[in-house]
Amino acid sequence: MQIKLIAIGKTDHSAINSLIEEYNKRLNFYIKFEFEVIPDLKNTKSLSEVLQKEKEGELILKKIIPADDLILLDERGKSYSSMDFSQFIQKKMNAGLKQLIFVIGGPYGFSDAVYARANGKLSISKMTFSHQMIRPFFIEQLYRGFTILRNEPYHHE
Repeated sequence: MQIKLIAIGKTDHSAINSLIEEYNKRLNFYIKFEFEVIPDLKNTKSLSEVLQKEKEGELILKKIIPADDLILLDERGKSYSSMDFSQFIQKKMNAGLKQLIFVIGGPYGFSDAVYARANGKLSISKMTFSHQMIRPFFIEQLYRGFTILRNEPYHHE
């Protein structure tokens, strides 16, 4: 199985990018992982929130094929402990998926079309984080999940 994280908009924060790179390297030891950034839309000041979500949604859906399992990182999604999240990942691997895709939406969330295509929603926290900060948090949790599955000492419980 391959895991892909798709996010809308690049980040210029070098510390965030450094964390993403670090955990990306670590994660690729366990599974094929790809982090893909969809560039920010241009001239969004003239777009309503709904129209911006629709345009971003079109870009997201172009990256997905019917066989992909699509999980949206969404504040209204299911919350997991790190242990439970590792079991979620294990179940996805056991299901024989070719590709599991997680998506971080833009500032206004996801379009109705993206919600309709999604196979599930996952909440990282009940707290609100910037779309930039969620990236390293989520990749670290993926890494932590694989260390849990391998019974490695990274996670202490």
